[in-house]
Amino acid sequence: MSTEPDDLRRYLGGGFSSLRWKLEDLSEYDIRRPLVPTGTNLLGLVKHVASVSAGYFGPVFGRPTAVATPWFENDVPNADMWATADESAPFILGLLDTAAAEADATLAALPLSTPGHVPWWGDRGAVTLGTIAVHMVAEVHRHAGHADIVRELIDGRAGLLAANPNLPDVDPAWWEAHVAELQATAESFRR
Repeated sequence: MSTEPDDLRRYLGGGFSSLRWKLEDLSEYDIRRPLVPTGTNLLGLVKHVASVSAGYFGPVFGRPTAVATPWFENDVPNADMWATADESAPFILGLLDTAAAEADATLAALPLSTPGHVPWWGDRGAVTLGTIAVHMVAEVHRHAGHADIVRELIDGRAGLLAANPNLPDVDPAWWEAHVAELQATAESFRR
């Protein structure tokens, strides 16, 4: 039987893995290009998740982090949501891998009742490791979901992980018919 810390580590690790997989086999252009009006892009999502994870599982609990986040100091809005030309994909993926390892190490080393302080949360800044673990499971999976949609817009690949797409095992004709049915239903509500 698994314990709550084990479950949190597994879900958090799964989210990191899913997010990393979304960049697999894509060009630098495709992982950087914004595909929605807010500029959301795959590499930016990875940079953001690595950045916030490092902050939450490191300094919030008095632990060091090897993930430097100078973009938070330059006062540029959304600087953590895109990669500059100087920030290579391997560099950003390295940040994600480091942040994931640090998160796992923090959850392995400390009890979920360990107190911490999140300075950017103001009056709500007094937290426990359990609170932050739940917060970060939600955060990582939220952005993995964004990445899933962005990846599908790029090349049609979707799903949770390569080994477990968590989608129906159907052929492309089924998907076409399904989308057509959804569109027809939506059209019936058009005014």
